[in-house]
Amino acid sequence: MINEINEDMFRTESEKTNNDDSNNNNCGGKPVDEAKGNQMHTQTEKKENAGELLLDATCAPANIKYPTDINLLNEAREKLEDMIDALHPIGYATDKPRTYRRKARQAYLRFIKARKPRKETIRKATGQQLRYVKRDIKHVEQMIQKFGIENLSNNQKQWIETIRTLFEQQQSMYDLKTHSVKNRIVSIGQPHVRPIVRGKTNATVEFGAKVNVSIEDGYAFIDKLDWEPYNEEAQLIPAVEKYKQRNGHYPKAVLADRIFRNRENLKYCKERGIRLSGPRLGRPQKETDNEVLQQERADISKRNAIEGKFGEGKTGYGLDRIMARLLDSSETVIAMSFFCMNLSRMLRVLLRLIKFMPEYMFLKIKFLNLDLFG
Repeated sequence: MINEINEDMFRTESEKTNNDDSNNNNCGGKPVDEAKGNQMHTQTEKKENAGELLLDATCAPANIKYPTDINLLNEAREKLEDMIDALHPIGYATDKPRTYRRKARQAYLRFIKARKPRKETIRKATGQQLRYVKRDIKHVEQMIQKFGIENLSNNQKQWIETIRTLFEQQQSMYDLKTHSVKNRIVSIGQPHVRPIVRGKTNATVEFGAKVNVSIEDGYAFIDKLDWEPYNEEAQLIPAVEKYKQRNGHYPKAVLADRIFRNRENLKYCKERGIRLSGPRLGRPQKETDNEVLQQERADISKRNAIEGKFGEGKTGYGLDRIMARLLDSSETVIAMSFFCMNLSRMLRVLLRLIKFMPEYMFLKIKFLNLDLFG
């Protein structure tokens, strides 16, 4: 809903009029002749390309602790022990099942205090925690069948399925001696968060939502938001089509990163007369024209705007760490950040107009006085 509001508020006036005309023609208005409709369609198709579209992707990290296998298994074990305490009735004749929580805690503390543990030490500690978690999951399932699930809190009821999936993933990686698995859970409290490999200098892997963003005239629009990792090069064509829907014509140039310059995107842009920034495919040429070099430098300088927009969002609008915990809440916070950035830009433009309005009105009144009394 916030994305729709963002689209409607910063949409161009030409598109609004086009949409109003189409709504009048389709809903309750007078029917339009087929020949006239075809003529209008050809007129819209003949519009020249105008404007520039900036494309890039970023990650909105979630507020979670850096995940490691040992920490995740230890957290799962502690939550299962709390479930066992909650499920066991007070005054019940049979004692609670044995969990060996003290030994498990001592083994975990002994491992994390080691400065640089070896691979054999890490594997041994992981195997220990996996066995403790497996035993606790079995106890919890037996107690739920015997006593019911009513004594568990709402969060604990949601954590049961997440911990089961986490244990299956960790056990699979332990058996296969790998460190990757599909749909890997990195947070028990936020199971929708996934690792996003970005390859940046400060953090090669970020944990959060991947967001594809397009910028038009300084206004940012979310093209795709997904928690699963994806290749952003496939988002160029949908972004250009959305640009045409908003403005009624294709952009004159698309300024994007090198990853967007694949053969499919280049063919698509060439057929529609769109210039896609970046070097040509294949081997680099030994000698390059000065005009081409100047154009590349100009494109790079213009592309700084979208990097600056990401920096603005992460330093001033909370995109650097999403504090919301639920899936819908996190997506809403991300959408609100871009909406507030667009609103701030609109206010800056209005304030700039108001700042120069008195001088403009003074000059206008002065010229009017000269025309009347001069």
